Amino acid sequence: MSQPLASHKPFVPATESPAEFTLKAIITGAVFGVLFGAATVYLSLKAGLSVSASIPIAVLAISLGRRFLNTTILENNIIQTTGSAGESIASGVVFTMPGFLFLTNGSGADFFNYWTILTLAILGGSLVH
Repeated sequence: MSQPLASHKPFVPATESPAEFTLKAIITGAVFGVLFGAATVYLSLKAGLSVSASIPIAVLAISLGRRFLNTTILENNIIQTTGSAGESIASGVVFTMPGFLFLTNGSGADFFNYWTILTLAILGGSLVH
C-alpha cells in the first residue's frame, strides 16, 4: 500500500507578501552583473572559455543580502536573476566581437566602438527574452 502524500507547505505562504521587486534588489543585481560580466569577459578572452556565474551570484545574494541589506528570499531571487542575466549577456558579447574583427579589413574601427557594441548587446539580449 502506498503512503498518503504529505501536504506541501511552501516556503513563502500565500498569506504573506514579502518584498520582491525592489530598487535595492535591482541595483544589487545590476552591480553583480557588471562585476561578474567583467570577470567573464576577461576570463573568456584570456582562456577562451566561460563559466556561468549563477551559483556564485546566488550565494553572494543570499549571504551579503541578508547580512547588509536585510533582503527577503524573493529579493535574493531577483538579485540572482538580474546578475546572471547581465553576466550571460557579457558572455554573448565576448564571443561575437572577435567574429566582427574577422569581418573587418584589419582595422576593426567600424565595429569596435562603444555604441555599436551596446546596441548589439541590447538587441542580442532582447532576442533571448
